[in-house]
Amino acid sequence: MYMSEQVKMYIEKSSWIRKMFEEGLELKKKFGEDNVFDLSLGNPDLPPPAEVKETLKEIIENYDPSYHRYMSNAGFPFVREIMARKITQEQEIKVSHEEIIMTCGAAGALNVIFKTLLNPGEEVLFPSPFFVEYFFYAENHQGIPKPIPTKEDFCLDLEKIESAITSKTKIFLINSPNNPTGQIYSEKEISELSELLNKKNKELGRPIYLISDEPYRNLVFDDEKVPSILKYYPNSIIAYSFSKELSLAGERIGFIAVHPEIESKKEILEGLILCNRILGFVNAPALAQRIVANCAFSKVDVGIYQKRRDIICEILKEAGLSFIKPKGGFFIFPKVPVEDLKFCEILKKELILVVPGRAFGSSNHVRLSFCVSEDVLLNMKSKFIKACKKIYEYV
Repeated sequence: MYMSEQVKMYIEKSSWIRKMFEEGLELKKKFGEDNVFDLSLGNPDLPPPAEVKETLKEIIENYDPSYHRYMSNAGFPFVREIMARKITQEQEIKVSHEEIIMTCGAAGALNVIFKTLLNPGEEVLFPSPFFVEYFFYAENHQGIPKPIPTKEDFCLDLEKIESAITSKTKIFLINSPNNPTGQIYSEKEISELSELLNKKNKELGRPIYLISDEPYRNLVFDDEKVPSILKYYPNSIIAYSFSKELSLAGERIGFIAVHPEIESKKEILEGLILCNRILGFVNAPALAQRIVANCAFSKVDVGIYQKRRDIICEILKEAGLSFIKPKGGFFIFPKVPVEDLKFCEILKKELILVVPGRAFGSSNHVRLSFCVSEDVLLNMKSKFIKACKKIYEYV
């Protein structure tokens, strides 16, 4: 065997999203770009805010070769100061630049956090449905991923969470707005989760860390608000990304924010900074740090995504599918009347590509992305409804 068994297994597990994307490319070659409706990827398609372009111009006009040199593994101090102001405003608790570490997006942040905190065999709990990569990130650092079912509306089930916590539980990970469901965990849920974790901390004699993966924090609809975990729980850490709110997914830029009152703060911060280096990230991209420093409080036009969400909800409603209306993010996760793979295959015959829900822990759902234009959604509508009528023949 030339490849490790673990990586071979990962390829099999993670193939669904990539498989649909690759199939989409082939179908577009065969039938033409405008005739294929690819709702498989959450790849932000809106242009970045105007401030991004202006910042790039400014960087070029005031170009200095020193921009490309190494810096502290935690990132430029002036950038960390700005991120501290941002997180202080968003989380309603004072955070300093010392509690900020610039990272290669939220994915880089989560890997750094897991590497720092996990001992072999310790558990990482997270609500299900879940972002598929959480399994890989946890196992990368010898942790045990442990999904916990949510309620019918994808809200947290505190009773199931309490039952799932064991002496080996080290991390509880949330993602709000959630990928794939678009659900936002309410203020009440975060407060009750914090109370539960505090109770378990006393029983265990050590902290369970609450980690919040927040790439969609500022992509919310209908005046919804994402509650602050820092306000409720001292042993908490945020993994943040600018990929979605600034449409900079390819630039790989984000940060870690550590609660100023976290237990063993000095030790944890030292560990996070070291792990940013030894995992091979070294430091977050220098030019991307300069961009987000100027654009930290900007974002794309979220109203465009909200309008697309409303269109796709109307299509699903007309098609007779049951769904929870997303409160934020890029995705909707409807329940389907047949096995997810069969549903996806029937849609594919109409040149519509979606991802089977089993990739996210739920084989009776599928995930649809609305990172596509309104025209794509409207042109897809009749084909989608036609496909669903065929599907009902199987039920």
